[in-house]
Amino acid sequence: MTGTGDTGETRIRTTGIFLAAASLALACAVPASANDSSVEMAVGGVTFTQSPDVSMEEEVLTITPDTVTVLYRFLNQATLPVTLTVGFPLPDIDLADQDVLYAIPGSDPVNFVDFKTKIDAKPIKFDVVQRARLGGKDVTAAIRAAGLPIALIGADTQQHITALTPEARASLIEGGLLIPVGSDEKGDQLYGPAWRVTTTFTRKQVFPPGQAVSVEHRYKTSLGASLDTVLRKGLRNSDGMGATVERYRKDYCLPDDFFKGLDKLAGSDPANTAKVQERRISYVLKTGANWAGPIKNFRLVVDKGKPDRLVSFCFDNVKKISPTAFEARLENFTPTQDLKILLIGKY
Repeated sequence: MTGTGDTGETRIRTTGIFLAAASLALACAVPASANDSSVEMAVGGVTFTQSPDVSMEEEVLTITPDTVTVLYRFLNQATLPVTLTVGFPLPDIDLADQDVLYAIPGSDPVNFVDFKTKIDAKPIKFDVVQRARLGGKDVTAAIRAAGLPIALIGADTQQHITALTPEARASLIEGGLLIPVGSDEKGDQLYGPAWRVTTTFTRKQVFPPGQAVSVEHRYKTSLGASLDTVLRKGLRNSDGMGATVERYRKDYCLPDDFFKGLDKLAGSDPANTAKVQERRISYVLKTGANWAGPIKNFRLVVDKGKPDRLVSFCFDNVKKISPTAFEARLENFTPTQDLKILLIGKY
């Protein structure tokens, strides 16, 4: 494998396959609390019901620290119209995991990534399917009956719970749907949600015979964040850090020049005197490969936002196209693994 990028500033490692995109929390660099480290949500693209007639002619995926934009062009190869259920699944949210909540970019309890879409350049609305599960059981009805939002997120979570009737609160606690999460300033017990939320935007879409249909998605990027990075020289050479550093090397295809650039940026002080921080982005490429054949033309653009940031990810045929952006183009592409992007810099 060979590396591509700016020596000492930006490095991208290319490989023939993607590496697995399981979300990783930053371990050992700093205390793993919600104040200093959070796990990114792996968001992906469009999915639809299996069809041998609709092919994906083109996909342009652009990822920045702020926004993910995906442009698709589909073609119905049949002689008759094809109607498919098009879906955009948001990542599941485990409401019991407080660290995950920090990676939610929006506060809307339904559209928490500020998802917008256009079909043939016209804004359209999706139907929303949102469910709650606990231990494999669907508990949506119980939560709605209590008057709570399914995605109970945001600063007003405790207000919603406090507003419950005593009977409703007791029932949810008894059923394990509300769990202790600490105490308030008076010492009274606080409760938080324990269920997992699944959210999918769906729409019935007609694909006319022999015609291309363009679909555009745009939403806020979910960032995993850490106020330090275990990859700094002052930390990565510490006892017990070897396995963590190697995992980063594998997940993000980190070459030696990436570490040289980081050492130049952060120095070798055991303390994070340079105040560098880490951001992580995960994108699900595998889901939704239900169209006929591979993606005929695929283009990936990753923009790190600022020239002095370090970026690394695993992909093939990557070229630099601007001081902050990198591009890869592939033909007849079939995604088999997902994408992980690592950003390190001053934020």
